[in-house]
Order: sequence, then C-alpha cells, then structure tokens
Amino acid sequence: MGGQKQITSHFGETNLSGLRIFVLGTRGFPNVQGGVEKHGEELYPRLAQLGCDITVFTRTPYFPKGKRFPEWRGVKYFPLWCPKQKYLEAFIHTFIGVLKSRIGSPDLLHIHGIGPSLMVPLAKILGLKVIVTNHGPEYQRQKWGKLAKRVLRLGEFFAIKYSDKMIVISQEIKRFLENKYGRRDLELISNGVERPLPIPPGEILLKYGLKPRQYALMACRFVPEKGIHDLMDAYSKLENRQFKLAIAGDADHETEYSREIKRIAKEREGIVLTGYISGRPLAELFSNAGLFLLPSYYEGLPIALLEALSYGLPVLVSDIPANREVSLPNSRFFPPGDVALLSRKMAELFAQGISQEEIRRNEELLIKKYDWDVIAKKTYEVYASMIKK
Repeated sequence: MGGQKQITSHFGETNLSGLRIFVLGTRGFPNVQGGVEKHGEELYPRLAQLGCDITVFTRTPYFPKGKRFPEWRGVKYFPLWCPKQKYLEAFIHTFIGVLKSRIGSPDLLHIHGIGPSLMVPLAKILGLKVIVTNHGPEYQRQKWGKLAKRVLRLGEFFAIKYSDKMIVISQEIKRFLENKYGRRDLELISNGVERPLPIPPGEILLKYGLKPRQYALMACRFVPEKGIHDLMDAYSKLENRQFKLAIAGDADHETEYSREIKRIAKEREGIVLTGYISGRPLAELFSNAGLFLLPSYYEGLPIALLEALSYGLPVLVSDIPANREVSLPNSRFFPPGDVALLSRKMAELFAQGISQEEIRRNEELLIKKYDWDVIAKKTYEVYASMIKK
C-alpha cells in the first residue's frame, strides 16, 4: 500500500489516492486494433489523471523495438514477450504478467477478458487482489474451435469464481453471468466514446478514391463473426450502386477468412479496403461517411457503433443483444445473416440519411450512458471500494 494517502475525491467522500494498478489482457495502446485496446486507451489515462499509478503490460509483437515508449498520457508501460499466435499469445503473456505482478506487488491487478482470466487462480495463489472486466462470452466468436471455446469457458468460470471484483460492460452480459453463475455483485460499467472533432475531406479520402457522403463505412477486425462477408454480398446485390463500400480494419492473425475477404474485395467493384487505420485517418473516414454498417453475429458492446453515433452518422446494425442495448429505432436493425434485407435497407437508409432529431437523440444518449469521464470515475470508485475492504 506504499504511496497511498487519504484525500477528498471528486466524488464528495474520502477515498484512497495513489493506487498502484497493474493491467493485463490487452495488447497495449494507443493505435492497436481491438475493442479492449480502445477501452484501455480511453480509460487508463483518465484513471491516471484521477491519481492512480497505472502500469500496463504490453505485448512486444505489437510494439517492436524502436517503437516502444515507457509512458503515454500518464500511463506506464512494461513490455513483455509473447508469441504472436492466436491460441497462445494471451495465455503466455498473462502468465508471465501475473508472475511479474507478484514481484511488483500492486494494490490491484486488473485483468481484461475471459481468456486472460485463466490466470486468475494463479494470481490469487500468489496473493494478488484481482479485478476482472468481462467484455463478453468470447467463446461465441466463430473464429474459435471446440477446444479453444472450452478453455474460454473455463476462463469465464475462473473469473467469476475467484476474482475479488468483476466489471461487465453491458446489461446483457450482466444478466447472462448472473443467471449462469448466481454471482450478484457484478458492476456494470459500459464502454464509452469521445466527443469527436469532425475532420474535413483530405488525404485519406483522396488516397482511397472516396468522396464525402458517397460511401458507406464499416470498421472492424477481419474475423467471421463480424459478418464482413454478408456485407460484401449485400453490397454486391445492389442493382444501382450510388455509393462505395469502405471497410477499415484487418486481421490480427492472418487467416483463410481474412485472405478470402481481401480476395473478394479485389474482385468486386466499389469495395475499398483501407487496412487497419486509427487516429486522424480513421476520424476522417467517420467524419465523411454517408452510412455506418455493423452486420455482426457477436459483440460485447461495440465501440465502433458508439463512435459512428458520435459523428452523427445514420447506422444499420444486426439485431443482436449487444447492438440492441444501444437504444436505436427499430428501423436501424436487421436480422444477422439476412443478406437480402441488409442489401435493401442499406440502399434505403443511405438515400434517407439521418434527421436532426435523431442526431440530437443520439447525442443525448451518448452523454447519458457512454461518457468516458464518468466511466473512469465509476471504475476508480470500484478500485477504492476494493482497497477499503
């Protein structure tokens, strides 16, 4: 507990400051593809501003020598080796990170995801106080085989059984875990979104041959559960294509699926792949799109959807629980996998656009439920409550 002191916090009560928090379960940030990575990029600098001493264990394949930095926006980094391999990467990285955490003796170890949560029992044996953020039942993702899904289910069980505290990012995940395991002390703290500054058309649009408001956008990793194949098929079914389809993203680990997506995109007119982009280039794509699309079969709580709403875009998303949790009109949903309906609604909504009333309603929703500053304060309160106990 060294370095902690009593202060009067922003929350109107006495809390602990200077908490030493170690973070596992993310590849690292900024500018690394992934929902957990975006979550950490927004959350941890804010927690550092609130007085927490944050150290994030990063994965060296994503931060090669020469591109590593010891600190960013008040967050410290500790690079750990791991293989860049889909099945072993998180497991080995978290194992080494837990051992390093035992040496470093933080006040709290914060683990993200059910895969890394396989190491929660080890962390508890080593005397660490552990908080887990459950970003959703990863074993529902199509990319995992039967054995991997069993291992992920075990990680979910270990997190529920042995963590000192658990955060969930959506009401749907909370209900699911409560019904499955009976644990009732789960803290619901959602993902969030920044209020963006729109970027005028510039280099990125010019590079990819896109014109303002004349393209639909999807931003995601190239994995089967995102439904990219459905979206490209739906786009190809349009009889009179008045707009292009831009897909921003790539695969973390090249697969047959990601190679097939790239092959199809090259063969079909009007489909543009930008690869993984972030920061200002991605903001330029969001700022000038005419429609945002998310045809996923599975999501935790999609940050990309929240970002699209923050840019005032009309959206069309699959009718799954995670997307339904973001309060949108029924007209903005379609059944996952229904390519014909997706194609028809895509054309209709692109032509229709979005009303000022809907933009205003979406802005109010984001301020009320998905503000990163509020999310950071709620997370800090959970940390403080664990230390008090």
